[in-house]
Amino acid sequence: MLIYNSLARDKQIFQPINPGHVRMYVCGMTVYDYCHLGHARVMVVFDMVYRWLKVSGFEVNYVRNITDIDDKIIKRAAENNEPIDALTGRFIQFMHEDEAKLGILPPAHEPRATQFVPGMVAMIQTLVNKGLAYPAPNGDVYYAVHRFNGYGKLSGKSLDDLRAGERVEVDLNKRDPLDFVLWKAAKPNEPAWDSPWGRGRPGWHIECSVMSEHYLGEQFDIHGGGQDLQFPHHENEIAQSEGAHEHPFVNYWMHNGFVRVDNEKMSKSLGNFFSIREVLEKFDPETVRFFILRAHYRSPLNYSDQHLQDAKQSLDGLYITLRDVVPEAVEIDWNDAYAARFKAAMDDDFDSHGAITVLFELSREANKAKSGKLSGLLKALAGVLGLLQASPADYLKGGVAAAGLSAERIDQLINERLAARKARDFTRSDAIRKELSDAGVILEDGPQGTTWRRA
Repeated sequence: MLIYNSLARDKQIFQPINPGHVRMYVCGMTVYDYCHLGHARVMVVFDMVYRWLKVSGFEVNYVRNITDIDDKIIKRAAENNEPIDALTGRFIQFMHEDEAKLGILPPAHEPRATQFVPGMVAMIQTLVNKGLAYPAPNGDVYYAVHRFNGYGKLSGKSLDDLRAGERVEVDLNKRDPLDFVLWKAAKPNEPAWDSPWGRGRPGWHIECSVMSEHYLGEQFDIHGGGQDLQFPHHENEIAQSEGAHEHPFVNYWMHNGFVRVDNEKMSKSLGNFFSIREVLEKFDPETVRFFILRAHYRSPLNYSDQHLQDAKQSLDGLYITLRDVVPEAVEIDWNDAYAARFKAAMDDDFDSHGAITVLFELSREANKAKSGKLSGLLKALAGVLGLLQASPADYLKGGVAAAGLSAERIDQLINERLAARKARDFTRSDAIRKELSDAGVILEDGPQGTTWRRA
């Protein structure tokens, strides 16, 4: 198995620290608003990685954190005039609902930042004791970036380049403009915890160093997240953890590509994001999952309704195969030619695009040969990616009621059309087909009668 390691900037053979066991940490959501499609990509990508590692025989300890305290959360709670835990609790619930719809398996652990503040205080104290951090006159504690020799190795940025190229606000409390905050002194009406430097709260970066160590140890196998976290968040995690423990932190760094709208990264700060809930009002959740997985996880993913529509049509085609060629129950034989090519793609840096290409080959052959064994293998291999597990009829007929016609009404119109055709009233028959077509319902006449699916 090969993994593209962002730290090495190359694909490397995956060798876990403990044979047969994988320890993986993924940066999760900051919970003050609905998750958007960029968040969905992180969820789906690392769910795919999690599933494939398990299929490959590994025991996986998968940790994905929740950031439930930061500046944005505090600001939003104040704007809403509600307690912070009420705000975060509500959006954690919404996040879990979105994940369930997208078929995301829950991680083994889902720690919240506020549960680990004492551990963060302890790591900050270790960094202060080692001379890698310092209390400032304003009560904050900063990491002294220039004291850590490896700073910039993940992002490829040097301190000189950062100082020359970055616009950093002048802060007289910092010894160096690039130093980042580990502990923030308490402000009025903000949540605060006790520390050796006075009451305050942790900075953002320290939480992942502490939570990952708690569940996975001081050094673990895989750390993942969106490409936007590579710098400064993951760079700062390395500085904190390796500065505190004086040995490597993570062996393989994985970063998924951006979701883009009009060639700009989708983000809340740019205001060009679509929430998962908005997208699911128009598209089936499995269509969204398929849309994400049919691109390689490191490539940019361009969002538009047309791209989602194209993904839906492709997924429809696979489900039509399962509807028309009833799949047999099969166990995957990885020596089978199709299964072997699927496995080769997934073992090559989790190439779900290549794996899905194999699914379409299987679909074509299953249709040509009318082979239940091949359609069964199609369903089994797709299941590895969390796809094609719904009833074909349910999937193909799903979502139509939103267009104004219930399934019962559609069946009634189909029966009326059949009666009209028997009576050779083709004007009425054509009118019914048009009515259904205008409502987004496709009729398919065949030897076994008329079936329908959503357009």
